[in-house]
This record gives sequence, C-alpha cells and structure tokens, in this order.
Amino acid sequence: MKQIKAIAPATVANVSCGFDVLGFAVAAPCDEVIVTLTAKPGIVVSRITGDGGRLPTDSQRNTASVAIQSLIQTLGYNGGVEVELIKKLPLGSGMGSSAASAAAALVAINELFGNPVSREELVPHAMEAERIACGSAHADNVAPSILGGFVLIREYDPLDVVRVPLKAQLFATLVHPHIELRTEDARRVLKPTVSRKDAIRQNGNVAGLMVGLMTADYELISRSLQDLIAEPVRSVFIPGFERMKQLAKDAGALGCGISGSGPTLYSLSVSQEVAQRVGEAQANEFRSMNLASDIYVSEINYQGATCVK
Repeated sequence: MKQIKAIAPATVANVSCGFDVLGFAVAAPCDEVIVTLTAKPGIVVSRITGDGGRLPTDSQRNTASVAIQSLIQTLGYNGGVEVELIKKLPLGSGMGSSAASAAAALVAINELFGNPVSREELVPHAMEAERIACGSAHADNVAPSILGGFVLIREYDPLDVVRVPLKAQLFATLVHPHIELRTEDARRVLKPTVSRKDAIRQNGNVAGLMVGLMTADYELISRSLQDLIAEPVRSVFIPGFERMKQLAKDAGALGCGISGSGPTLYSLSVSQEVAQRVGEAQANEFRSMNLASDIYVSEINYQGATCVK
C-alpha cells in the first residue's frame, strides 16, 4: 500500500477549567489528509484545498508535513512522502484546525508503515507541528484528535497522556462566529502568574469535572465548568460573551465556554435536542450583531483520527 486517506476531528481544548491539560474530540467537522509514499526523498505538500490559499505548502511550515517529518525521522525512513490536505476546519477558530491536519497526517503515514507506533506515541510528533503553528507545543488539541474522547494531559515533561473513562453521555455544540483569533495572540494576553486562591479553585474544578465525567454526575460537571485563568481575559475577543453563556444555560446546557483560544464557543448538553437549541440561540444572538456563524452539533468522538478508503 502506497497511498491512504485519513480524517481527524475538530477538538475543544481547555474545556473551561483545564487550560492546556484537557480536551475532547467531536464528530464533525474533520480535516482530511492523503499521504503517498514516493521514491524521491523528501516531503512535498502537493495540494491544499479549502483554505482559501492561506496555508503554506512549504514542508517546513505546514503542520501535516512537519508532523510527518518528526515521525519518519524517528522511524529512519529515507524515502519520499507526498501530502495532500483537504481543510474542513475553519482557520483561527479555536477548534484545533492545525492539530487535526497533523493528527490525520500521522495516522495515515503510520498506517502505511504498518502501525509501528502506538496512538499515544504519535502525540509528541503532532506537538511539534503545534509548535510550528502557534509557538507552543501543547497537546490538548492533538491528543484528543488522535486518540478520541476526553483526554487529560497529566504532565508535559515527561509527557503523560490519559484517556478519561467517560460514563457521562454528552453532546457538544460548537458555534463559530466568523471572526478569526490567532492562538499566539490569545496566549499573549494571559497573565504570567496565577494567585494561590485561583489556583486552588481551578484545581477543584478540574478534579470535579473528572469525577463528573467518570460518574455521569451532570450537576457536578455543570458546577465544574468554570475557568478562572484564560476565560476572564480572552472573553473580551468574543462579542457578547457573557450573554452567550447565559443563553446556553437558559437553553439547558450544562455549561458553556471558549473552545481553545476562541473565538468558537463550546457547550456541553445531555441531549442532541438541547445541544441544537443552544446552537440556534447563540447563532441568533450573533446574527443580531450582524455577525454570521456556523453551528456544529455532535456526540463526543471516541475514535479520533481514522483511515478511510
């Protein structure tokens, strides 16, 4: 087998209280990557569609090819690789666009080589792609995009990635207003230190969210979806943010927050009907501000990136 296509899902990073340590995968949208092994050494990004011509075809700057380069160096492969990227995730959306490209590329080439590397072992290679994309090798998008489900990054040095055994049945709503927010800009506004009081409260929320997810304690999940670190400073980039959170709660959501670095909003609900109602309420509010938006409603994606025929 010389060619294969893989898809990798959008992700919600941070999940309010889990800044840089927690993320989950959704069912849609997904990026697609076609990887072909070639005789000529080197990596070539032959084609990118769906990006409006904005993503680089330079193999040293594209997240799909950077991730592949990191893996094939480890495997000692000296042949060539051709990469075609079909973007389905909006850029600068906070939905893990760069991570999905890297995740799909890694799962594809790993399959071509007979899967010599475990899914968990692919994560550091995808993190190198994130370093190129936004200057920070964080794993809370790439890990759930590769592994699926809710993923906890317990430690970065050494990397310790844990899939959360999920008992709660949840539906996610992503509402993406048509504004763009670069991850590096959103990280720049964060405060360099956190007070002891806020650290204690944030730790309690992360622990509470973990217990709620594992025991299907929906009230505990709802109480725990609070962020004292990133959301207070990043919310200024999202028009009507506090109103959007209240609309989600009024529609029946367990909670609402910023997906990754934004501007996409995420909400968690106990049914698809509620999740759809949340999305429509928020989209209507954005519309009242003359701001278009896209709604994505899905269950949690437990598979992560997959190869397709």
